[in-house]
Formats: sequence, C-alpha cells, structure tokens
Amino acid sequence: MLSRFFRPASTLLLHALVWGLVAVLLVAQQPDYPGPKPTEFWLTQATVFGLLVGLFYLNLGWAAPRLLHRRRLPAYVAVNAAAVLLVLWAHQQVETRLRVPELIARAREAVLNPPNPWSSPRPHLLLTPEEEGGGLFDTSTLLLTLMVLGIATSLAAMQRAQHDAELNLELERRQVATELSLLKAQINPHFFFNTLNNIYALTLIDGEQARAALHRLSRMMRYVLYETPAGHTRLSQEISFLRDYIELMHLRLTDQVQVVFETPTDPAAPDPYLAPMLFQPYVENAFKHGVSATAPSRITISLRQPDAQHVTMCVRNTLFASRPADNDEPGGIGLANTQRRLDLLYPGRHQLRTTAPTALNEYEVCLSLNLLP
Repeated sequence: MLSRFFRPASTLLLHALVWGLVAVLLVAQQPDYPGPKPTEFWLTQATVFGLLVGLFYLNLGWAAPRLLHRRRLPAYVAVNAAAVLLVLWAHQQVETRLRVPELIARAREAVLNPPNPWSSPRPHLLLTPEEEGGGLFDTSTLLLTLMVLGIATSLAAMQRAQHDAELNLELERRQVATELSLLKAQINPHFFFNTLNNIYALTLIDGEQARAALHRLSRMMRYVLYETPAGHTRLSQEISFLRDYIELMHLRLTDQVQVVFETPTDPAAPDPYLAPMLFQPYVENAFKHGVSATAPSRITISLRQPDAQHVTMCVRNTLFASRPADNDEPGGIGLANTQRRLDLLYPGRHQLRTTAPTALNEYEVCLSLNLLP
C-alpha cells in the first residue's frame, strides 16, 4: 500500500522539479539590465514554457511509447525534430509580433541613459542584430528545448524499464505460485494414497479402529483443503496435523515399534506462521523406511522452537540394511517436491542436514527454518 502511495508522489515531485528548473532557466534569460522588464518579454517566456510543456508530454505520452519503444527510431527523431523547429518558430513569431527586442532596447536605454531635459533630442534608437531578433535559431531557446526533450526521453525510458521490471516480477510471482500449487497437488495425493492403503489394510483387522482412522483422516483432509490453500498456517496447526498423522500411522504398528513425538512445551511460546505440509513428508519417510514387522525399531520426531524466528525439526528412524534410507520408494515424489518447495519459499533461509548412519544406527534428517525474511 505504501509503494502505491509513494510512486505517484515521487512522479509528481520529479515533474515539479523538472518544471521548476525550466522556469528558473527561462527567468535567467531576461535582459541583463536593472529595472523592470517589458510585459511582452514575460509573455514570450510564458509562451515558450507552455510549448515546452506540450513537447515534454507529447514525447513522454505518445512519441516514446508509440515510436521509440517500438523501434521506429527514424520516425521518433523526425517527430521530435519537427517539434523543436515548431518551438523555435513560435518563439520567433511571438517575439517579433510583440516587438520584444525593440521594447527591451528602449527599456535598457531608459535605465542606463535616463533622458536629460537640457540635452538635445536623442537620435532614433538603433538596435543591434541580437536586439532586432527575427532569427529562427535562438541559441538559448534551442538548448532549453533540447534539454527538455532529453529529460522526457530519459524519463520515458526509465518508466518503460520500471514497467518491464514490474511485469517480469509479476510473471515470476505467478510462475512460482503455479509451481507451488503443482507441487502441493503432487504431495497431497501422494500422502493420501499411502494413508488410504493403510486404512484399507486396517479394515481387515479391526473395523472399529478403521472407523476411528477414517474420522482422523477426514479431519486431516479438512486441514489440507481449507487451511493450506492460503499458503501459510500456524505452527500449532501444523503440529496438530502431524499428531493426527502419527496417530493414524501408529494404528497399524506392532508393539516392537516405538514412536516418540516431542513438541514445544512452553504454552507462552509464539505461534508463528509457516508454509504448510513441509514436515509431513519427512515424517512419512520415517514410517516408510524405519519400521519393521519383525525387528524392534524406533522413530523419534523432535520439533523445537528456539525463538520466535526459528523452527527446527529432526526425524530419526532405525536403519535396516535391506531398505534405502535416503530416497522415496520407486515412484515416490514427496521428498523431492518438498525440497523444491523449500527452495522456492525459503531461499537462503533453510538448512537441511541428513546423517546416515548415526551412532545409534539411525537415519536422521534435520530441517531448520528461518521464518522471518
């Protein structure tokens, strides 16, 4: 909102500075003698000022966008050359018709050589070539016109560059948003596909637990459908989602599998916003590769919040020699897409570290997020 306000304000200030400079230069062109200047002189300068304003906005609003930006350089040069000649011709015509050189010469003579009643009458006033006027190429007017034309061209180029930069930024934002949507669309069906398979297997064993699992899954789906589309969620909501997922996965585990879920215990801890569904693929991977139906195994999920700005999650699971530790199973897409989401959402503000095996023969993955840009 502030950028929308300051941009027009800065443009108005720039235009005011340009026309203030032009006005000062026009005033500085006044004849170099003390005393009042003829009114006709100021009318001439005002006419030139109006012509320069017209030339400026003609170039800024039409010539540059229609000709220069479309690479029609000869037409652009021809239009501006004609406009410069028009300003010079109009200045010469106004100056001649108002008899500005003659009036300035008489005013200078009256100031520098006041009439003496005891002297003889003055001869007819002779004007110098500069005072007679009538020349088309007035040097000061020409230079001032070229300066205004150069400023208008520079400003038009700057506005075009700014517009192109904003357009590229908007396209980049839309591309990132589209890519994130596609990545989330891939992660969510991937997760629900595996979970529904687990519930199907549970229906063959315990119908009551299967119904409870379906209820928990519906709550998780409600979170995914109505909370995650906003692009951010509270840390507490993400923790609740993980707890539901762990409980759901725990229903199919044997007593030989130990699952530990550690979360921040301080009720007064801040509850920051973060991107949803970033932790779940790593937890899912631990259940996928760290559980055995015959051997004892352990999964530890530790989520810490050192301060309001940082969140860290470490997931450790038992390593089994017959299973890969660092990849999804064939066709899996969860971890690769999560890494891509991290690169897009937290560029330079996340750290992902994996250790395999640890001292306890476990596979460990730790993700640290800096939530503030």
